[in-house]
Amino acid sequence: MFATGVSATLGVLPDTFTFAWLVAILFALSWLLDSRGLDAGRSLAAGTWGLFGLFWLTMVPYFAFEHQSYVESILALVGVPACVYAGYLLYDGRGSLFTLTRAIAIMLFIYLPFETIPAFTVAGLAVPEPRRILIEIVATHTGMVIDLLGYAPERVTSNEGYDAAYEWLLNDGHTVRIHVVLACTGLGSIAIFGGLVSAVQAPLSRKVRALAVSVPLIYVLNILRTTFISVVSGNQYMHWQPDLVLLMFGASDPYRVSFLVSDRIISQLLAVVALIGITFLVVRELPELVVILEDVLYVLTGEEHDLTESLDLPREPTNR
Repeated sequence: MFATGVSATLGVLPDTFTFAWLVAILFALSWLLDSRGLDAGRSLAAGTWGLFGLFWLTMVPYFAFEHQSYVESILALVGVPACVYAGYLLYDGRGSLFTLTRAIAIMLFIYLPFETIPAFTVAGLAVPEPRRILIEIVATHTGMVIDLLGYAPERVTSNEGYDAAYEWLLNDGHTVRIHVVLACTGLGSIAIFGGLVSAVQAPLSRKVRALAVSVPLIYVLNILRTTFISVVSGNQYMHWQPDLVLLMFGASDPYRVSFLVSDRIISQLLAVVALIGITFLVVRELPELVVILEDVLYVLTGEEHDLTESLDLPREPTNR
């Protein structure tokens, strides 16, 4: 009965990307109202945080059953009460959360065009959608690293119709096709740091340095990740405990075991570690980010944290 009720509730919500655009626009509007000194900005931001929590609730079934990701499912579940609590804290007077609100609005405006802008024509010339351009660039760089490692899978058309998949031929004659999709591009992580860096008040030079530290590092690590997953899955190097892995992920194809282990377990856990490490490097360049990190920790733990002291950051960042 509970599952039926949840499905019925989620069924009346807008589709995922429309929902995300709505959240982005409302966060941006609340930001504008607050910058003009209007109390409506705080109320709108608080309500939109609740809506953002509902968005993550809609994503749980996708992450759990379609995407088969324990890490993303857990993060989405944690995001539901965290967003609601953030909205409550903001409405109750924790004004510093407006910086995080701005950051999320910017993150969404960076990410969503790649998900939603279709191909179009300019002066009679067909322009591919941004999604395709980014995916095929990542597929090309992934293929270059695969070649350097001495492998030679065939590059083929992906399920989306892009030149962004690699087909591996196993010794038993079975072919394994590994697709590069938008989630493989590192765009989500780049959008996170783009939003965080853009949202704080700091000199442009230090913001540029922070992006120069984070964006290239994210991209390079992501290419290594896609290469690792493709090589391991294409050669079935991690066909470990297949019955257990298939049971854990509700899958049935034994040739998918190496992919599930390399991507859904190893790579996603390492991605969380990598993001924490990159955040540490970025905050050294841009200490103003501490206010956002402290707010996130307060929302998650209910306790105040002095990260400036914990990370040994300067109390008064320079204006360089």
